[in-house]
Amino acid sequence: MMTIMTAQEVMEIIPNRYPIFFIDAVDELIPGEKVVCRKNVTINEEFFQGHFPGEPVMPGVLIIESLAQAGSIPLLKMEGFEGKTAYLGGLNKVKFRQKVVPGDVLRLQVDIVKLKSNAGIGYGQAFVGDKKVAEAEMTFIIGAK
Repeated sequence: MMTIMTAQEVMEIIPNRYPIFFIDAVDELIPGEKVVCRKNVTINEEFFQGHFPGEPVMPGVLIIESLAQAGSIPLLKMEGFEGKTAYLGGLNKVKFRQKVVPGDVLRLQVDIVKLKSNAGIGYGQAFVGDKKVAEAEMTFIIGAK
């Protein structure tokens, strides 16, 4: 897979930082339409200390947060939205299908399905290999920085 944006380049677009920054690379990007990102899940993640001792599982809300961070990228790369912040305004049809554990590589794909003047709706899917582990419909509100 070819990286078209590094984590450092993503941090120039979205405000998230450690320990709540979950994008390691962007592999595909069509502004206003689609993004495919990568998140390498490692045992060193802070949340594994308590979720769960002896059986590390990535919390579902953090998988959704990873999708939301990914989904904000194609919006904030659009003309007129550069330099702004995309806030998660709503979630629908959230489903978790499989555990995500240390060693997994999450492939985060978000398709922007609707755009309005200051909002967008994205359909996000998280995969490990070719297995879908989670999905959600996300509403983004674009605000000032």
